[in-house]
Amino acid sequence: MGMMIYGLCALTSFLCAWLLLQAYARTAYKLLLWTGMFFVVSTVNNLLLMIDKIVFPVTIDLSIPRYLIAFLALGVLFRGLIFEEE
Repeated sequence: MGMMIYGLCALTSFLCAWLLLQAYARTAYKLLLWTGMFFVVSTVNNLLLMIDKIVFPVTIDLSIPRYLIAFLALGVLFRGLIFEEE
């Protein structure tokens, strides 16, 4: 059950990133770029979560890299929200 939930979260993040980056390609609105990049990094984080919890459930702990990637995703989003002007 957990594998399905983790997979759906990764798929949802990927679809959000894809749709936002497509909208950015059409409109060149910078906030779409930054939110799309946030969801790209969030997709990587969700994939790493799947690897951590399903592939290596006991042998390897990937929690610190997952937290660092989540922090990077938030940094990308905050950069776009704070420094972009329209």
